Amino acid sequence: MNNTQQQIAKTNSYSVKELTDMESVKKKFDDVLGKRAPQFITSLINIVNSDHNLQKATSSSVVASALVAASLNLPINPSLGYMYIIPYGHTATPQIGYKGYIQLAQRSGQYQRLTAIPVYADEFKSWNPLTEEIDYEPKFKDREDKEKPVGYLAFFQLINGFKKTVFWTYKQVDDHCKKFSKGNKGDKPTGVWKDNFNAMALKTVLRSLLTKWGPMTVDMQTADLADNGEYDHLDNERKDVTPNDDSVTQSILDSYDKEQTKEKPKEVEEASDNGNSNKEKATDEANQ
Repeated sequence: MNNTQQQIAKTNSYSVKELTDMESVKKKFDDVLGKRAPQFITSLINIVNSDHNLQKATSSSVVASALVAASLNLPINPSLGYMYIIPYGHTATPQIGYKGYIQLAQRSGQYQRLTAIPVYADEFKSWNPLTEEIDYEPKFKDREDKEKPVGYLAFFQLINGFKKTVFWTYKQVDDHCKKFSKGNKGDKPTGVWKDNFNAMALKTVLRSLLTKWGPMTVDMQTADLADNGEYDHLDNERKDVTPNDDSVTQSILDSYDKEQTKEKPKEVEEASDNGNSNKEKATDEANQ
């Protein structure tokens, strides 16, 4: 292992709190969040402390994922559903929830209407993908947890009048989850899909709708690239955009080097002082 690899290994031994305490990392959050950076960092630390699986991921990948959320100005509290930091083994990746996509679409100012809903058997009769006509009659009642939707519907209308509807059956979403989710083990979903299947299904349909048919603003492009790719089956040429934490790692290493450099003058000064003291002592003894 060369010196750089040893330094990187040392960097990965830092906790998330230790990394975010470093000035170079703080500055990255300050640059995108301003006065809200300390609150965001505190939220990040609390999330890591409460998630045993996330604690197994390298701290640098967690921080890199958090920086993606910060750049999009999306909260990372998983209970809010805007943005998640998901550990896959020892690497954490950012994952945008369906509320995050809705938030980014709203910011564009180009959407007049935007919605995504689960559709149940007693509400649904037919769907024509060519004309995008759906025979749907909503039933407003509480649903039992064991009752699965037959599909998921997403719709938008732009200010200029353009409309688009996307409908996926439950099986389409489930097959998509099994095929593209890294965390799945066999046919059983894990992680966010296990705990929030409906929310992730809505995100999948919304993402399909917005990234294929909606205006691709800078924020939407950033979100699409930041998402780890496991839910995107529309673009086979899509690059693996798992956050590269080299820049974060390098910043940490730079901070570490600076801290080491700052300590050296003090050591030299102490050595010099000790040397002067010894000389003075020797002179006194000679005079005696």
